[in-house]
Amino acid sequence: MSERPLPLSALEHGSPFAARHIGPDATDRAKMLAQVGFGSLDELTSAAVPASIAGSGPLRLPQARSEAAVLAELRALADRNQVLTSMIGLGYYGTFTPPVILRNVMENPAWYTAYTPYQPEISQGRLEALLNFQTVVSELTGLPTAGASLLDEGTAAAEAMALSRRVGKVKQGVFLVDADTLPQTVAVLRTRAEPTGVEVVVADLTEGIPREAAERGIFGVLLQYPGTGGAVRDPRPVIERAHELGAVVTVAADLLALTLLASPGELGADIAVGTSQRFGVPMGFGGPHAGYMAVREAYARSLPGRLVGVSRDADGKRAYRLALQTREQHIRREKATSNICTAQVLLAVMAGMYAVYHGPQGLADIARRTHRYAALLAAGLRAGGVEVVHGAFFDTVTARVPGRAEQIVAAAREAGVNLRQDGSDLVGIACDETTTRAELAAVWAAFGVDGAHTDIDALDAATPDALPGALLRTDEYLSHPVFHQHRSETAMLRYLRRLADRDYALDRGMIPLGSCTMKLNATVEMEPVTWPQFAALHPFAPIEQAEGYRTLIRELEDGLAEITGYDKVSLQSNAGSQGELAGLLAVRAYHRANGDPQRTVCLIPSSAHGTNAASAVMAGMKVVVVATGENGDVNVEDLRAKIERYRDELAVLMVTYPSTHGVFEEGIQEICAAVHDAGGQVYVDGANLNALVGLARPGRFGADVSHLNLHKTFCIPHGGGGPGVGPVAVREHLAPYLPGHPLQPTAGPVDGPVGPVSAAPWGSAGILPISWAYLRLMGPEGLREATQTAVLGANYIAKRLEPHYPVLYTGPGGLVAHECIIDVRPLTKATGVSIDDVAKRLIDYGFHAPTMSFPVAGTLMIEPTESENLAELDRFCDAMIAIRAEIDRVGAGEWPKDDNPLAGAPHTAVQLTEEWTHPYSRQDAVFPGDTGREDKYWPPVRRIDGAFGDRNLVCSCPPVDSYED
Repeated sequence: MSERPLPLSALEHGSPFAARHIGPDATDRAKMLAQVGFGSLDELTSAAVPASIAGSGPLRLPQARSEAAVLAELRALADRNQVLTSMIGLGYYGTFTPPVILRNVMENPAWYTAYTPYQPEISQGRLEALLNFQTVVSELTGLPTAGASLLDEGTAAAEAMALSRRVGKVKQGVFLVDADTLPQTVAVLRTRAEPTGVEVVVADLTEGIPREAAERGIFGVLLQYPGTGGAVRDPRPVIERAHELGAVVTVAADLLALTLLASPGELGADIAVGTSQRFGVPMGFGGPHAGYMAVREAYARSLPGRLVGVSRDADGKRAYRLALQTREQHIRREKATSNICTAQVLLAVMAGMYAVYHGPQGLADIARRTHRYAALLAAGLRAGGVEVVHGAFFDTVTARVPGRAEQIVAAAREAGVNLRQDGSDLVGIACDETTTRAELAAVWAAFGVDGAHTDIDALDAATPDALPGALLRTDEYLSHPVFHQHRSETAMLRYLRRLADRDYALDRGMIPLGSCTMKLNATVEMEPVTWPQFAALHPFAPIEQAEGYRTLIRELEDGLAEITGYDKVSLQSNAGSQGELAGLLAVRAYHRANGDPQRTVCLIPSSAHGTNAASAVMAGMKVVVVATGENGDVNVEDLRAKIERYRDELAVLMVTYPSTHGVFEEGIQEICAAVHDAGGQVYVDGANLNALVGLARPGRFGADVSHLNLHKTFCIPHGGGGPGVGPVAVREHLAPYLPGHPLQPTAGPVDGPVGPVSAAPWGSAGILPISWAYLRLMGPEGLREATQTAVLGANYIAKRLEPHYPVLYTGPGGLVAHECIIDVRPLTKATGVSIDDVAKRLIDYGFHAPTMSFPVAGTLMIEPTESENLAELDRFCDAMIAIRAEIDRVGAGEWPKDDNPLAGAPHTAVQLTEEWTHPYSRQDAVFPGDTGREDKYWPPVRRIDGAFGDRNLVCSCPPVDSYED
C-alpha cells in the first residue's frame, strides 16, 4: 500500500526560509543541547531567561512566507512607487552606478558582509578602497586629511560645528550658517546644537558677515558651495572676514562641482563636508550615502569618525589600518566629542571606485556635461521670457515665476519630471549625470516656453558656460596611478576581485564577534535593494509617489514595535549611535515638557558601550557612572545610592540588556522600577536584542525607550563598517518627542520639539527592504527559533571552551545569553601570550577574531549567532582549544616567548618562500590543526605596527615615488 501523499498545503510554499537562515538543523541542535544539558530549546531558554521578563505571548506578526512569495510582495510594493525623473536637487541627484561596481561591490557579499576593519591584517582590501575614498575627498576639497566617511551631509555638518567649537579660538559665540545652505542640513544643525547650548544663526552672507553676528562672537561659519539655489559665489571675502573674527570656516561642497571649481582648501576653508552620493550611489529615498569630512592638517587628530592610515607590517611592508583609534568614542566615553561609532564603508567604497573607474578626466567630463545641460536649460528659459535668478551656477537653475510655481511644478510632474517648488514664486531645477535632452524639453514645456526658443543645438552654439572664471579650478587632482589604471571593465573587475581576495568576510567563514551579531544576510533580502523602484527615488519626491515605501516603512515600524513591546518606532536614525541620541533627546524633551528641565543626569553602568556616554553628553546630559559587580551585573546597591543622590536630577538610566557581559540579569525589573520611582526613564540599549526576539520585550519589562540595530539583529549587513540603521522605539508617552523632519511632515511628529537627527526623513530608507523581508520570511515562530538557537550556540561554545579558558560571566543556572566572554588574562600573566596574539593566531586557523578586550580588557567576547552550523562552531572551538595547547607549549618553555606561532601570527604565504629561522615549523605556522590546505585564507600582510602608523600619519594614497622602494 503506497504512502498517503502530502497535502497540497504542505507542498505549495516550498522550503521554509527559517531552515535556510538558521545554521544548526534538528540533529545538530540535539547534539548541542546534549552538550549544554537540556532536552529542548524551550527548556534551555526557560532556564536562561528570567521568568519575570519572559513571555507576554506569541508575536503578532504575519506568518512566514516563502522566498518567492516575499519577493513577489516586495515587487508589488516597489511597483507602488512612482519613479519620475528627479530634478529636485537639494543634495540628492540621479547617477549611473557603473554595472561593474554594482555587481562586484554593492551586490557582492565579499564586500557587504565584512565587518569593521579592527583586524587590519585581514581587511587590507577594503582599507585600500577607503584610502582611495579619502584621497578623492582630500584632493577634490584641497584639504590634506579626510576621514573614511560619515553618515550623511547633514550630520557631517553637525560634526563640523562641534569640531569648530572644540578647536577654534572663540569658545562661546554663535555658529553662523549661510541662508543658501541645504534646509535639511540647517535642521540637523539645530537639533544637534540646542542640547549643548549652541545657537545656530542663519543669515544671508551674500554681502558678508552681518555686524550684529560679528559683535556677538562667532566660533564657526558654514557656507554651501554651490548654494542650495544653485548660485556659485566667491566665498573668499566671507572666509577672510570669518578668520579675522577667530571663526573656523566649514564649506559644504559638491564633490562633482569641485572637479571644475576651485577647492574649499584653495579658497581658505578649514573644514569641508558634504556627500559622495552622486559618485555612483543610488538616491535610495535618502540613503545610505557616504558623507565626508576633510580638514586642515592642524585638525587631523580631532577629526570625528574613522581614519584609514598607512603603516607597516612586521616585515616593513606597507600596510593599511584604522589610524588614531584612540580618537573614537568607544574609548573616550563621556569625554568623547562625537558619538560616531560607524561609517558608511560600503557606500564610500562605491564612491571611491566610481572615481577610480572614471579617473579625473572622466569625472570632469561628467561635471562638464551636467553643467552644460544646466546652462542650456537656463538659456532656453531666458529665451522664453523666464527670469533666471542666478547668472553663475553649476547644475541647479532657479527660475522666478511670480505666482506660477505650483502650476509649473505640477505641469512638469505630469510630464514625468519632479522639480522643486520654493514658495509661490521660485522653481528649482537640478541637472545631473542622467539628464538628457528629453528632460530639458519637458521642463521648458512646463514653463510654457515656445519650442521656437529651444533648439538645443542652436542654444549650445550660442550659450557660454555659467561658471565664474575667477573660481575655475586650475590645479591637478587624482594623479595617483590608481585613478588611471582601471579604465577598461576588465581592469576594474580584476582590481575589485584582487581587493576582495585580501579581505575576510562572512562569505569565507564565521565572524564570532560579541556585541556585533554577524549573522546571515540572505541574498533574497538583499536583492530588492537595487531595484530602481526602491533605489532611484528622491527622498523629497512628493509623498504620494512613495506609496510602496510608505507601506513598507509603516509595516516595518509596526513589526519592530510588536517585537520590542513598544508603542511607536522611528526609522530615521541612520546608525545605532544616532538612535541613541534620538532616544535621549526624546527623554530630554519629555522632562522639559513636564516642567523638569533640571533632570539631566544620565546613569550608565561602567561596562556600557562608549557610545552610550558620548550620546548622553551630546544630548546635554551629565554622565554618572554606576559600578558593575564582580559577576558582571549592575551593582544594584551602587545604583540605588546614585538614584538617591541624584533623585531630583535623574533623567534616565542607560542599560544594555542582556548585559554587555552577555548575561540575562535577573534584577532588570527591580532596576527599572527604582529609576521610575525617582521620576527617571529607562533606556535599554538594543545592541543585544538578538537574545530577546520572541522571548522577552523591553517595552513590557520596564524600559521606556530603546534603539535597535537593524544591521545586527535584523539582517542589514555591516558592509565593512557601514551602513547601519538604528531605529528608536518608545512607549506612548515619549512618542511626541521622536525626531521630525521639516521637509516631510509624515516622517515624525508634526511640530514636535525634536528636529531631525539625519538628513533624510527616513534615514537610510534604501536598505529597509532587507529587514522587512527578514520579518516576512521568518515569521513569529522562525524569529523565536532564531533567538533560541543563538542562545544555544553561545552556551555550546561556552561549555566546550570552559575546560580550556575561564568563562568570565554567567547568569541563571550557569548559562550565558547569546554571547560569552572567555578570560585570557591568567594565561597572559603565566606565559606572556597576549590577547592580540590569540586574535592574530586565529587568522592562521581561518577565523576572524572575536571582540577583543570589550567590555573587559584581556578577554574575548564570542557571539556565534544562529546562522552558523555545528560544523563551523566546532571548527572554531577546535581552533581555540588548539591555540590553548600552543599557549601551554610557550608556558612550558618549548617555544620562546618572543618567537612562537602566536607571537609570529598571522603568517603569510610569502614567509614560506623565505629562509625559516623560527623554532616552530612552517606546518605549525600556516596549517595548524586541521586547517584545510585547499581553500586556506592567506593574509596579505603580517602583523601591523599600529604605533608606527600613528606617529607617521599618512591617510591618502602614498606619493608615486614611494612605490620605488
